[in-house]
Amino acid sequence: MDAMKVSALREALAGSELLRTTRAFAGSLRGSVTRRSARGLLLVGTAAHEPWHLAAHLDDEAAWSGVPGLAPALIRHRVPVDAPAHLRHGLPRLADAGRGETVLVVAPDRAGDGLLERVADARRGGATVLALEAGDRELVGLAHESLTVPAADESGFDLVQHLVSSAAAESRRAESRLARLLRQFTVAPVSRW
Repeated sequence: MDAMKVSALREALAGSELLRTTRAFAGSLRGSVTRRSARGLLLVGTAAHEPWHLAAHLDDEAAWSGVPGLAPALIRHRVPVDAPAHLRHGLPRLADAGRGETVLVVAPDRAGDGLLERVADARRGGATVLALEAGDRELVGLAHESLTVPAADESGFDLVQHLVSSAAAESRRAESRLARLLRQFTVAPVSRW
């Protein structure tokens, strides 16, 4: 899905609850990876679903928006021996996650006990945990913030991932303009007398 399609989709969803909650979740993601103490984004899916597509979109958005923290390290359940170095991050990496790191869990199906344990380890280590899920109450209980995609089928879940990655990059630019306007209109006038 290209930028024009995402833009058209946003227009079609304007004012909807889905767009509002997606933007709020994307804002939390952006805030987590841009705060002063941020140390990286770890992206992990379930055993049945590796979020390659979202990883690629977040990487693109990081480059286009100037928000390098959006570029994720993809965590994999099964790492082939011949995988390139940047794709060799297995589940044990989550246990090492700590303060300043953000763990984004993408779960269109149940997370599974092994993943939940690793996510709990990351949270205990001080990492911020965000979850994009389809009703997994255990995962929601571990997450600092979650976005539930109701009755998620593959296309609906894919759509929300596009909206999240786009909004995570876009909102930063909008906030920058907003911050400039706020400064401009809230600074006390200079007294020349």
